[in-house]
Amino acid sequence: MTYTSSARQPDPEPLPTWTRGAERLPGGPESSAVNGAVNDSNVVPITAAHTARQGASRHADTSLPSPETSAKGKRSTPTAGKVRADALRMLGCVRIATVRQMASVITAEGSDGRSYVRRAMVELAELGLAETNGKHGKDQIWNLTVAGQKALADGNELPPRPKAGTGAKAVKAGFGPHGLAVTDTILAFGGRDHLTDWQVEVNHAIKETGLSFNTDAVLAWPTKTSEVRLFELDNGSMSQARLAKEVWDYERYAGHRVWEGARGTIGGTFPFWQRHRYTRSKTFPRLHVVLAGKAEHLLDNRLQALTADVRGIAIAVWANTLPRLQRGEPWYEIGVDDPYRRRERYPEPVGR
Repeated sequence: MTYTSSARQPDPEPLPTWTRGAERLPGGPESSAVNGAVNDSNVVPITAAHTARQGASRHADTSLPSPETSAKGKRSTPTAGKVRADALRMLGCVRIATVRQMASVITAEGSDGRSYVRRAMVELAELGLAETNGKHGKDQIWNLTVAGQKALADGNELPPRPKAGTGAKAVKAGFGPHGLAVTDTILAFGGRDHLTDWQVEVNHAIKETGLSFNTDAVLAWPTKTSEVRLFELDNGSMSQARLAKEVWDYERYAGHRVWEGARGTIGGTFPFWQRHRYTRSKTFPRLHVVLAGKAEHLLDNRLQALTADVRGIAIAVWANTLPRLQRGEPWYEIGVDDPYRRRERYPEPVGR
């Protein structure tokens, strides 16, 4: 079915097709030292600093290593230790995945490396570093244990997230398909390249207003105007009204302002997110909404409905279906960033 609506396709922007050692992030990665989010104490703020250690090269490679190539130009067989390490790193980023998903990243493109990954996961399970708590179809769903998270942290491979969950409870509760769809979205958007720049289930909260929601995935993508991209996935499990509300919650978060100023001065108001979360960003991060979990013609209908439900929203919103994203088809722009309209729409805080 062909999707047609009032949503317009944004100007062409290449999906991340970076190659190892030569990222092509717009603007290039920039190191940043960002203050902790005042009301987001259960997560580490997502910043460019997560993927570029201090003193690192501007073009440092943050992706999972590509399968090595022999002198004859053939892909070499991955060693057991390397596969185990890559599986740990991947699960540390995406939280849950199947062997098929891990093999698509860890082993050579175009080859079926599931047997290597399956053996590695069995070994990690025997070591108490990984476990499976459910299935999706015939595929087992894997996640790290607490010991696996600690091993990854001890290796200093990823930015620390002391309170990050393992994903085990979500899988046991039956939410595995949603998590796997998030993993599919991450793989469709960037594949192996810069996989370690992702974090999943990132909380955004404003204590004063009671607003709190979890973003399914956040990609550290430093540009001249923004530090990250936000990703929200609907796996076909929520109503159209709830999906629209979740998108509008991002505008409410972006529109909240805080008053700052020393005593005895007039002071002024500033966007909460810019003062306490994404302090290196000039514009509110773009929200990418991905629709999955239903037949493609039904996803097209939901995309049309979402376009109508968020008409007039004052943040940048791009939307797509997961099948289209996996085929490399362009996004639909259904919201445009407008800080002036946001300021008119949300009341100013009262100063001292």
